[in-house]
Amino acid sequence: MRRLYDLGLSLSTIAWVGGSAIAAWIVNSPAVQAQAAYGSYVGIGFSAGLTEGTRNGAVDSEERKSAAVFATRYKILEVPISLRTQTLLFNPTTAFVPTISYDFPLSWQSDAYIGVGYSFSKGESPSPVGNQNSFAIQPGIDFAIPDTNLVLFGNAIIAFDAYREAGGAAVSLQGGVGLNFR
Repeated sequence: MRRLYDLGLSLSTIAWVGGSAIAAWIVNSPAVQAQAAYGSYVGIGFSAGLTEGTRNGAVDSEERKSAAVFATRYKILEVPISLRTQTLLFNPTTAFVPTISYDFPLSWQSDAYIGVGYSFSKGESPSPVGNQNSFAIQPGIDFAIPDTNLVLFGNAIIAFDAYREAGGAAVSLQGGVGLNFR
């Protein structure tokens, strides 16, 4: 009986030492994970407004619009944060939407992100993000085309209280292609 007891004690000691060694190895090993799509870019594309300003169920003069978009991304390399801008042009109203985003890596070539910022609108008629300055949220995705300096981007801008007359949120979709610089 004593031999079984000694054998059990020896096995549990070996298991404890081995488990401790494995745990120490795991804790001290560097984490392996994908980084957000590398690099900053400038790009052009198209923007389409999905909403229009309405008051009491009737369509007001604040109809949905489309525009050209000029997009930029400055990737902060040490952290998964980017500074982004979307400028919506060639519409009676120009809108500028700077955001700061948190980037979620999906693969080595792509990332999804969520950004917060402010929509600045200049002009009387609505842009795709309304005609009033407002707080904005920008979810999106970037895809770096392998073996090129090109990036495909797509995002939405949700601008809260974005219409002067009718109030309400404005939602627009943007998409385009960018030139990646490192």
